[in-house]
Amino acid sequence: MEHPEETDILTDRMPLDAGDTGYGSVVGPGLSGGVGGSEAAPLLIPEPEPAVRWQPLSKAELEAVAGGPWWRRLRCYLVLLFWMAWLAMLATSIAIIVTSPRPVATPLRWWQKCLFHQLQPNMEAEGSGGINALCEQLPYFKSLGIGALILEGLFRKEPSPLNVTASGGSLGTLPQIQHLLAESNKAGLKVVLDFCKLDLYAAGNKPTNLSAPVENSLQFWLEQGVAGFAICDTDAAYSEKILLKWRGLFREFSTQEEEERIVVVKQTQVFLPALRNTTLVDVVMRSILPSSPQPLSAQEVANAIETHLLTREQDTWPSWTIGGEAPHELKKLLLVLMMTLPGSPTIQYDEDIDQIQNASLNIGSSHGQKNEPSDTHADKEKARRAAVALFTSLSNSRAREEALLYGSFTFLPFNTSTNSSSSSSSNSTLSSPSSPTNLAFLRSWGCVHFLVLLNLGPEIHALDPAWAPSLPEAGVFVSSTGMDRLGSMSLSTLELQPHEAIVIKLFETGSYS
Repeated sequence: MEHPEETDILTDRMPLDAGDTGYGSVVGPGLSGGVGGSEAAPLLIPEPEPAVRWQPLSKAELEAVAGGPWWRRLRCYLVLLFWMAWLAMLATSIAIIVTSPRPVATPLRWWQKCLFHQLQPNMEAEGSGGINALCEQLPYFKSLGIGALILEGLFRKEPSPLNVTASGGSLGTLPQIQHLLAESNKAGLKVVLDFCKLDLYAAGNKPTNLSAPVENSLQFWLEQGVAGFAICDTDAAYSEKILLKWRGLFREFSTQEEEERIVVVKQTQVFLPALRNTTLVDVVMRSILPSSPQPLSAQEVANAIETHLLTREQDTWPSWTIGGEAPHELKKLLLVLMMTLPGSPTIQYDEDIDQIQNASLNIGSSHGQKNEPSDTHADKEKARRAAVALFTSLSNSRAREEALLYGSFTFLPFNTSTNSSSSSSSNSTLSSPSSPTNLAFLRSWGCVHFLVLLNLGPEIHALDPAWAPSLPEAGVFVSSTGMDRLGSMSLSTLELQPHEAIVIKLFETGSYS
């Protein structure tokens, strides 16, 4: 007999749809779904066990593990290895820097970095030839890279070359010179007065008797802002005693480096002993070509250049001028040579700067050329612009490249292959008498090298592939007389045109340094 209480409990635990889902037929242990049967499944489904969640080590647990003996030793070894490796790299870097050869530059004075322009202004002329026209050109000179003017012909020889109230032969000259000095200062140009060929210490008098008037005149011009004076090596009056007095006077006006006053000596013959003293003379002006009543041949020019390149004096700072008369087709080549030699170039008015100056003043459009054919005028304008481009390229390269300012100099004899219209396969060498008109030299500073190639002859020359094997083969054109070479180049395929000069910056370090 069933008890009513048990029936009510079972009824409460059974779902309402137990009959539809077969609730009573579920087989479970100890119970039967029918008569004589037994249940195969429990009446209640057990709940699943909760999953184990990962948790990081606590601070205390981490410190306990990290403080273990094996991990502590490993950590010390890693830190020690790191610092040893860092110190080894530092020591290696220091050793490389110390043992590597490196050039040590001597600080240059203003005249050693300067480009001089030598000219003789006409103090009595009006218009384009007068002092006012020269003052108008001063900013243009500055833009070309010129740093100082050497003014010639401002003083008369008799009776007193340094009489400031009668210099130049007229009383109106002094205000003109003072005006020119003031305008030059505004344009950032220094001025050097040329006393060459003037008898400062009159003949028949001892230099010491006239030293006071001369020093007074020098002091007057120094007060006007003159940067220095140029003298000739032919005047025996410039003894060591006289130049020492000049130096003492200069020191009163040389409070800063840029205000240092200088003595420039024009070399025309063998130097007097006093003029070889580097403490008394700052700049020695030398001519590349010897004086000649007629233009020199290409062979004579090449011989003169080679003589100067092989017998350069190292005692005083040089300033190079063209000097003698050269063939017109070699003007640009000589300009390239002068601007790339060690020292300070001096551009003369009647040789190099005149083309550039004419271009700036547009003289080609003056009334004297108004009947010129248009193609002739265009050719002249093109030539003037090429001259400006060449001069500017050389000036800018010299100003920014240490190798051209104070780098070492190496003369390079080399072999070339001559290509002419009559025989394109004939070969010749620079040292042989058949082809002595090809010259080259190298300017080096550290790992930077500038190669200067000169072809003074009328024939095309291709470089011999075996020439200078230690030099890098690749480079880039910096400048050329025709201003028609741009971009990268290879020495193995380079050909020098007639009367051409080329400046090349080599890519890699060679052995000529």
